[in-house]
Amino acid sequence: MARTASLSGFPEWLPQERLVELHVLDSLRRTFELHGFSSIETRAVETVEQLLRKGEIDKEVYGLSRLQEDEGEGGKPDPHALALHFDLTVPFARYVVENAGYLAFPFRRYQIQKVWRGERPQEGRAREFTQADIDVVGDGELPFRYDVEIALVIAEALSALPIPDFRLRINNRKLAEGFYRGIGLTDTAGVLRSIDKLEKIGPEKVAELLKTELGATEEQAAAALQLAAIRTEDTSFVKQVRDLGVSDELLEEGLHELEQVIEAAVQHAPGKVIADLSIARGLDYYTGTVVETVLVGHEQLGSICSGGRYDALASKGNRKFPGVGLSIGVTRLVSRILSQELATASRSVPTAVLVALTNDESWPAAQDVAAQLRSRGIATEVAAKAEKFGKQIKFADRRGIPFVWFTDDDGKHQVKDIRSGEQVDADPGSWSPAEEDLHVRVITA
Repeated sequence: MARTASLSGFPEWLPQERLVELHVLDSLRRTFELHGFSSIETRAVETVEQLLRKGEIDKEVYGLSRLQEDEGEGGKPDPHALALHFDLTVPFARYVVENAGYLAFPFRRYQIQKVWRGERPQEGRAREFTQADIDVVGDGELPFRYDVEIALVIAEALSALPIPDFRLRINNRKLAEGFYRGIGLTDTAGVLRSIDKLEKIGPEKVAELLKTELGATEEQAAAALQLAAIRTEDTSFVKQVRDLGVSDELLEEGLHELEQVIEAAVQHAPGKVIADLSIARGLDYYTGTVVETVLVGHEQLGSICSGGRYDALASKGNRKFPGVGLSIGVTRLVSRILSQELATASRSVPTAVLVALTNDESWPAAQDVAAQLRSRGIATEVAAKAEKFGKQIKFADRRGIPFVWFTDDDGKHQVKDIRSGEQVDADPGSWSPAEEDLHVRVITA
């Protein structure tokens, strides 16, 4: 079970917990690369101006400063001040713009890095955490089919992890904005921000926000909430929206796009995706498909994977780089896996074999044995002291190492499975443990 961090909001894992995290990361990498996504890494800091140019998120940003600032600055704010990135999407947009001449479009990338946010630490929310993102970015245009593909890749990636069942809840902002426009609410971004608070404050308070802050009538607020109440596991949402009697060109475009995503999901990821017309996503740069993902039975944890389509986040003059992507909250997932004991590592260290020492003079020969085992992919350590064999075996047991290797004065080799007590003759050039002991395995509950 995960420990409480000594510095709130900055989790640290014990070795066995870290092995579970590495399993999650390796699984995600494997899926992303199978679908042709290239790995990149961007710098940890961006200018404050770059970070804050989209959306109202300044309260989340950690600014950077030296402990001893240069003299003579006169206390004036620095327009080029640096801050730690709070997500990977905004830095990725900057990366695309700066490297456009070197990239082949559509550019498919995955990125797994730490991010930092000045949030109040609580379950599922940390100040330093790891995200795993995938995005496809185009030059000038990006076919809508990538929105469909991204959803299917994430469904596949999450299905490979030792986590409870999940649902990708998908909406389309064109659908929502067109509907609001069709009922006479012109501040569509404001309506989306209000609807985004639905699960936190409930429909009555959202209706009040719409009326008091955006000037909506009782009928308009009721219609907006009717739309947000629609949830289906198939494309039947299309009829339900049309039955509300609202007509708008943008609404029809959004309906068609969302229909394509859900239709593909029903075929390729059955039971993993639902159309949920309450999903809004608070950041302003989303322009079409929007996604939030929850673990079934663990909804209070919040979204474990979110994102969507952005058409104007990355631009250079008249040149636009539209994209679509999703971000998995790796730390949030791993914390839940550990706290609920959903999975555990088969041992606490990668080492499969400890080579024991008969005496101090046997250390070089023990290193030769270890080198032979390692050359065949068997993780091996050599004891540091020629203590009694019982003590060396206890050391291996304490470390979680399953096998201890012995070499006598005549050069005869034996290996002992300290779990069963079985000891057999062995050749360092050919012996190998059973497949399940060769590498650390993550075992699901």
